[in-house]
Amino acid sequence: MSLDAWIHGWTISRGTPAPVKVRSGYRVDVGLPGHQVRYVLPTYDAGLVDGLGEPDTWLKICGQVSLGVPWQVQPVEYLMSRPLASAGASVAASYELTSVRRDSVVDVVVRAADGSVAARGKAALTGEAAVFDQIETSPQHRRRGLGRSVMAALSAAAQYAGANTGVLVATEDGRALYTALGWTLESPMTAAVSRG
Repeated sequence: MSLDAWIHGWTISRGTPAPVKVRSGYRVDVGLPGHQVRYVLPTYDAGLVDGLGEPDTWLKICGQVSLGVPWQVQPVEYLMSRPLASAGASVAASYELTSVRRDSVVDVVVRAADGSVAARGKAALTGEAAVFDQIETSPQHRRRGLGRSVMAALSAAAQYAGANTGVLVATEDGRALYTALGWTLESPMTAAVSRG
């Protein structure tokens, strides 16, 4: 369930066409320079993967998988989930937090006193799940609880919209924050790109 929710939410968050079911997973026609198409698979499918390899094709596969040429394996990522819980989203007086919902996407932005973006994130609403995406804190504003505040604001907005579960794919750096916030590891994920 988490992987299905994640890829559907990812496409909503990123504004791409909806995922299309293929064999054991999904294909998304992203259409960006360096990222033409993406395949998301719950397990390694040699029959599918061996037939791929066009330049700018991306893979996300649950589990840690060794891939040969033409794939360039990226740092491991982590599919995580958690039941959404209400928590207050507050920031220090020198920051301002705003939350805006547009269709099925909630955008949260924290701005510093000078108006610059200190932290931000999105949640794509897919019914009972909310897919958290592009959560980031500017380097000069880290270690001030802004990431936690963004996550709390996104969780509150997602719950208000009817979601009861959060899903995300974390980097190694993000995994520590999400684990501290009660997120559970569903699976490590292999990410790879073919540059042809």
